[in-house]
Amino acid sequence: MRSYNTVALILGGGRGTRLYPLVKDRSKPAVSLGGHYRMIDIPVSNCINSGLRNIYVITQFNSASLNNHIYNAYRFDNFSGGHVSILAAEQTDTNIDWYQGTADAVRKNLAHFDNDYVNNVLILSGDQVYRMDYNVMVRHMLETGADIVVGTVPVVREDAKGFGVMLVNKRGQITNFQEKPKEDDVLDSLKLSEEQKKMFEIEDPKKEYLASMGIYAFRRNVLKELLSDVTMIDFGKDIIPEAIKKYKVFSYAFQGYWEDVGTIKAYFDANISFGSKNPPFDFYDEDAPIYTHVRYLSPSKVEKATITSSIIADGCRIENATIKESVIGLRSVIQSGSTLEKVIMMGSDFYETSEDIERLNVKHLPKVGIGKKCTLKNVIIDKNVRIGNDVIITNKKKIQHQDSEFYCIRDGIVIIPKNTIVKSGTVI
Repeated sequence: MRSYNTVALILGGGRGTRLYPLVKDRSKPAVSLGGHYRMIDIPVSNCINSGLRNIYVITQFNSASLNNHIYNAYRFDNFSGGHVSILAAEQTDTNIDWYQGTADAVRKNLAHFDNDYVNNVLILSGDQVYRMDYNVMVRHMLETGADIVVGTVPVVREDAKGFGVMLVNKRGQITNFQEKPKEDDVLDSLKLSEEQKKMFEIEDPKKEYLASMGIYAFRRNVLKELLSDVTMIDFGKDIIPEAIKKYKVFSYAFQGYWEDVGTIKAYFDANISFGSKNPPFDFYDEDAPIYTHVRYLSPSKVEKATITSSIIADGCRIENATIKESVIGLRSVIQSGSTLEKVIMMGSDFYETSEDIERLNVKHLPKVGIGKKCTLKNVIIDKNVRIGNDVIITNKKKIQHQDSEFYCIRDGIVIIPKNTIVKSGTVI
């Protein structure tokens, strides 16, 4: 298999309401991850490490930040060739509508990869964390004679309700596919047998269902034919259920770490886990690293701080603070006496000069970062946030969902949106 015969399409997602307010001013793939990266870095890096160089990112909402990141992070030289290109929703002579779904987004960009030299098309998601050699998945399609391959992972019954769930035969061919099944009888009919669990090497007895990762490998001509039906707008709801009636659709069972971080809680839990002693996902692998925008920041400066099970990105300034199970992003400033536990701090896009600080003092405004003697627990702090002194954000009342003037709460996690000012003495 020659890598230039395969094109990768990364779906940027819609409005991403489940990640609000992190997606208020940016698309999902542009959201910070692990203190140093963006979500888009995962699938793009997987493509690069798989030797794939023809990469498109399909976006619709708030794509300016993503455009800027991709432009600065991914530039191929004239000798190796390749590209990472943004395909934003646009009006044309033949199309005046926004994308109606995942399949519709690909259909409206078909002209960019409908070429004879393209044999295979990979459809990827922009809000997942995993490391995969896509060549293995494409090779699986060729070796089985499949027309389509669906990347799959085993899940428990409760999680199965939020995914596309399938049944397969002894050869691994998909015979039934249900998108987000809610009814108990439907779920029962999709449960894997003990023989099938052995076939997919599923050891956890609670994981009785095979769920779609939202990752697909298509033969180009098959994809083109399926997309010719304009009534089919989504891969999970329309394309795959229809395809199993006409084509050979096989499962590719992925064995490694995989996490969909499309909700606030999933995003929060995944990020916090990155700083653990033995993280389920390590961003650095000598053979398959995760790439991102190189910023040439200085190493972080830490003075008299206690830091445990945390990630500290480049360019931070931390003074006499206590940090536990947290992710501290680029250029973060944390002042003396503050305590952070399970905090995702995305950091800042800039450093403030002495002149900037003088102007802030005149207006009685806090500097970018976290002030003195603050206590924060279970908090996500977006970029360029200013938190004054003696601020307490712990959600003591354990509110699960709330929208306020300068913060949101989702699943008990307090989120401070980008560019917010939190005045000294505030208690949340």
